[in-house]
Amino acid sequence: MRIHFPKFKNSANFDLALDLVEDGMDIEVENITKGNLPPHVTSKMLYTDIVKLAWPSVVEMTLTQLASMVDLMMVGGLGAWALSAVGLTVQPKFLLMILFMAMNVGATAMVARYKGAGEQEKANQIMRQALILTLAFSVTSSVIGYIFSEKLIIFMGAPDAQTLKEGTIYLKIQMVGFTFMALTSTITAVLRGVGNSRTAMIYNLMANIVNVIFNYFLIEGNFGFPRLEVAGASIATVIGELAAFVFALLYITKGNQYLHLRFKDSFKPDAAIMKQIFSIGFPAMVEQLLMRVGVIIYVKTIAGLGTVSYAVHQICMNIQSLSFMNGQGFAVSATSLTGQSLGKNRPDMAHAYNHRTRRLGMAVSLVIGAAFIFFGKNIVALYNDDPDIISQGARIMMFVGFTQPLQSSQFILTGALRGAGDTKATAIITFLTVLLLRPLAAIYFINSLNLGLEGAWFAFILDQTVRSVLVLFRYNSGTWKNIKIK
Repeated sequence: MRIHFPKFKNSANFDLALDLVEDGMDIEVENITKGNLPPHVTSKMLYTDIVKLAWPSVVEMTLTQLASMVDLMMVGGLGAWALSAVGLTVQPKFLLMILFMAMNVGATAMVARYKGAGEQEKANQIMRQALILTLAFSVTSSVIGYIFSEKLIIFMGAPDAQTLKEGTIYLKIQMVGFTFMALTSTITAVLRGVGNSRTAMIYNLMANIVNVIFNYFLIEGNFGFPRLEVAGASIATVIGELAAFVFALLYITKGNQYLHLRFKDSFKPDAAIMKQIFSIGFPAMVEQLLMRVGVIIYVKTIAGLGTVSYAVHQICMNIQSLSFMNGQGFAVSATSLTGQSLGKNRPDMAHAYNHRTRRLGMAVSLVIGAAFIFFGKNIVALYNDDPDIISQGARIMMFVGFTQPLQSSQFILTGALRGAGDTKATAIITFLTVLLLRPLAAIYFINSLNLGLEGAWFAFILDQTVRSVLVLFRYNSGTWKNIKIK
């Protein structure tokens, strides 16, 4: 059936056209006004699609971060040194993840495009090539990370011998399970590209449950298990990552899925596909590398304030990471729906989705921000009962609360740009804000103005504000609509 429609002037026209496209109808576009549309046309379908993709990702990421928070709370009972030891491993681990995480950005964008274009076999080929890349990068990174664990913790600014020793042990154990975590992340990335975020939610939820259970067994030595303290927390995390990998692998090897991993298919490296994945992923890799370098400089500056201040910072960053899940969850919708819409040659549909995704994300961010502002002290107290930590933490949680709306909009629009394959612009923005603005501002506020930990968080808010504005300008330029993926 062929339907004749005019050139879209407003979102209601997008909704109706999208309904018809999803029903398999072919549409011609010319000029029409909203008054010619049926009165029943609303934004319901777009919001339904957004929420359908976003809620499993939000739930999955939130539960994953809650498991991380419980992990840190359990470790926090050992003392401020334990919080610092675990906290100092975060950035080195992220730094080692950069290569395969960047390639995942390329894989998600390409799979989404091919899903939108109806090319299932091509999407499956992208998945296989992405897994090959991840396997190679993750094995290399895990070996490097294991060998240089102590040097990485020293570089991060371990304030004392105990923190250095325990941080090194924690990071070495993490490197043992690094490849399992990496392969799982790639499977999750391609599943999200085809709009399947529910499956990742399920297997990551199961993995988090496993992680928390073994935390209880191994940190304090309950139910006859040995008391391993910080090492026990790391072992529990690796066991959870292994569980997630097994569940994810079992899912994609089932024969009735859109993405189906068949071991009889070719796993020979395809230079053309890998080049395309790299072309999208390389700017994302540069972006992540710049971000990690900037964050490391930022964290090292804060570590110089002492064990208690760094412990407070680690607690507040851990809590804030929970709020990332809102923006990142909705960014999954923006990435997938933008890629699929552009695969149908419908940038107008992509824009309609992104506009509504930002609305939903903003509403949730305001609620989260209010909770952090009014209940920050109570949340910090869950990690440690030291009065100094609770007092400082309550003040920093005010900063965390105020950043929520900026953070949500920025994540969602960045997700949309990545879904379109526009990763170079986000790399440049990251260079200007995270690598230059945030650490330099933190150094100035802490060392010159003597603002202490609050100075570091003033720098963080400045970074978030400028980055959000720049991402918005890039998105509004419309350049992303014309990027081609072959």
